[in-house]
Amino acid sequence: MKNHTDLPKIWLMTDARNDHMLESVIRKMPRRSGIIFRHYHLDMESRCRRFAEIQKLAHRRNHLILLAGPPALARKWKADGVHGRQWKRRETNGLVHSAAAHDRAEIGQAKGNGAELIFLSPLFATRSHPDVRPLALSQVRRLMDLVSGKIILLGGMDAKRYRRHGHLRAHGWAAIDGLM
Repeated sequence: MKNHTDLPKIWLMTDARNDHMLESVIRKMPRRSGIIFRHYHLDMESRCRRFAEIQKLAHRRNHLILLAGPPALARKWKADGVHGRQWKRRETNGLVHSAAAHDRAEIGQAKGNGAELIFLSPLFATRSHPDVRPLALSQVRRLMDLVSGKIILLGGMDAKRYRRHGHLRAHGWAAIDGLM
């Protein structure tokens, strides 16, 4: 992807929990959605194989697929981008670069490293992080004010909750369970 201005508004975060129905979910997502391929539970060979399967389907649906992993690996696997705030701008050049952020320091790190999309989390309680308290709406607003780029709301999100938070200037939303 050469032009990173037209980035998806809906994103699927993959993991072991949604792997069994991933193909079905991806087919139902609106065209030009995004996928953050995590699958940390797999060994490298299995992860590479699963990525290739998902990438093939994703590209047929005109979805972007970003790898949560090193930029060199994202390039090797021909991902559209990379997910992680630790990756430096010089490493991610030419790739879509997204990052999760939960506080001011993480937003600063993501911005400093050139992330185009900030996944702000958690807006609601989640099954993946049950011990983490969701951000208060006032915190969400303060953190959003620190971001000049596109913000994706994450953490217990689904389409209904995203619409309910339409007053926020978020570009879109992401989910694990909310798209299943």
